[in-house]
Amino acid sequence: MPPASHSDFSIVALLPWGLAALAGCAAILWVLLRSGLAWRLATDIPNDRSLHTRPTPRVGGWGIVPVSVVLIGLAAPSLWLPALAAALLAALSQIDDRRGLPARVRFGGHAAAVAALIAVYPADVAWWALACMAVLLVWLVNLYNFMDGSDGLAGGMALFGFGGYALAASLSVHADLALAAASVIVAGAAAGFLLFNFHPARVFLGDAGSIPLGFLAGALGYWGWREGVWPVWFPALCFAPFIGDASVTLVKRLLRGEKFWQAHREHYYQRLVQSGLGHASTAWTWYLFMAVGIMLAICALQFSLMYQWLTVAGWAAVLAVAGLCIDRRWRRHMSRSGQTRGSAQ
Repeated sequence: MPPASHSDFSIVALLPWGLAALAGCAAILWVLLRSGLAWRLATDIPNDRSLHTRPTPRVGGWGIVPVSVVLIGLAAPSLWLPALAAALLAALSQIDDRRGLPARVRFGGHAAAVAALIAVYPADVAWWALACMAVLLVWLVNLYNFMDGSDGLAGGMALFGFGGYALAASLSVHADLALAAASVIVAGAAAGFLLFNFHPARVFLGDAGSIPLGFLAGALGYWGWREGVWPVWFPALCFAPFIGDASVTLVKRLLRGEKFWQAHREHYYQRLVQSGLGHASTAWTWYLFMAVGIMLAICALQFSLMYQWLTVAGWAAVLAVAGLCIDRRWRRHMSRSGQTRGSAQ
């Protein structure tokens, strides 16, 4: 048997950090639920925009964020700024969860965190490219929040997406073990959260969890691109189902003149749940797309530049076809629902 390479050993050596994050997050959430404190911190009350039917505590961030921040500080101190910014965003979002904040305050906090990241760690590209990157990062922060609405979905996306980051950061020609360690830690914390969030969910992520996760997905993706670990398209491919769903839904709502920041039930994942697939099957469907997309992304790192972008375009086409299939399923569901209501009358 040939000796293990440095990269092979690195990802295995980092697994204890992921297990520690899993155990730490799960322990915190267990204590919050067992003590009853979870309901006092933040509770989601169902409304006509919700997919759930019973009050559920929104305290996932209380497990994921402190565990991730502390362990990243220990295992990957060079990434102190993304970890600190994630903690501050969690605090801002917890205030929003409890009392509500104006949109300008929330977006201002998100923009400030992204601006600090890019100002302290600027990439060696033109200023307009950095400006475009900042806009994309702010969007990623918010789209992760928009996609947090079904049992097991956002937590599973974090497990798969950050897991893909960890593999790529370890196996890359320009391996970055700090980036790999941070990614393993966040993926592990997400796994601990999923123990309580997979259907039927006992805990929701909440803004204090989804906003920091969205920021970290962007910040670690940006870091990997800046350090030459992966090309600019790689983070987008790792989180492609989330990005595609949220972005297409946003464009549709903007074209109709609707307020995109208001709660709704028009995302593709929401329509799958409502059309009869249910929370668990919808989550598994999204996991499948995430897993395939991440495997394609990691394999494409070995391709020439042209074939890398062909892979990205091909996977985008696959996701577009999947979206069309969901739209068709939704129209059929609404048609049957209308016929049922007509028969009842």
